[in-house]
Amino acid sequence: MKRLVLATLAIWLLVAPVAAADDSQEAWAALVSGKHVALIRHGNAPPGYGDPPGFKIDDCATQRNLDEKGRAQAGALGEAFRQHGVRADKILSSPWCRCLETARLMGLGPVDGTGAVAASERSPERLAALRQILANWRGPGTLVVVTHGLTVQALVGIMPGQAETVVVRPKGGKEPGVEVVGRIPVPE
Repeated sequence: MKRLVLATLAIWLLVAPVAAADDSQEAWAALVSGKHVALIRHGNAPPGYGDPPGFKIDDCATQRNLDEKGRAQAGALGEAFRQHGVRADKILSSPWCRCLETARLMGLGPVDGTGAVAASERSPERLAALRQILANWRGPGTLVVVTHGLTVQALVGIMPGQAETVVVRPKGGKEPGVEVVGRIPVPE
């Protein structure tokens, strides 16, 4: 039994990088084709989650912000979008400074800061509004949404790393929503 477990683990370790690469390639292809949504978690903003007590949404000095690594990630992410030929038709960002800065440093176009993009399970009305925005996206290009890990998790059940992209396809019907196409790791 132990050998079977070890053999299975060895096979998985060999296959997992290939599966991740395929996932990333499919995600890039979807973004290039348009009519998809890129859910991007803001760049590196130490020390982790949340903001200091007493933070103010209109005062970046009171928030957790991008560090140099986060700024570099944002620039690299924008460059990766350009290199792949992704057309960003609209860019929405959470109004938190780390998200706005990530979106602006990507350099893909004008950024619209909106509270709906800062949704989570703790703000069901904003989460419902964001789900509707995503489900209604029809392109022709890509909708870029720079947000928080908890927002992406509430939408699709994935907690992305900082500066990671989760690509989704809008789906209509009685229950509008999105389905995950793939993930794009943090650009190097």
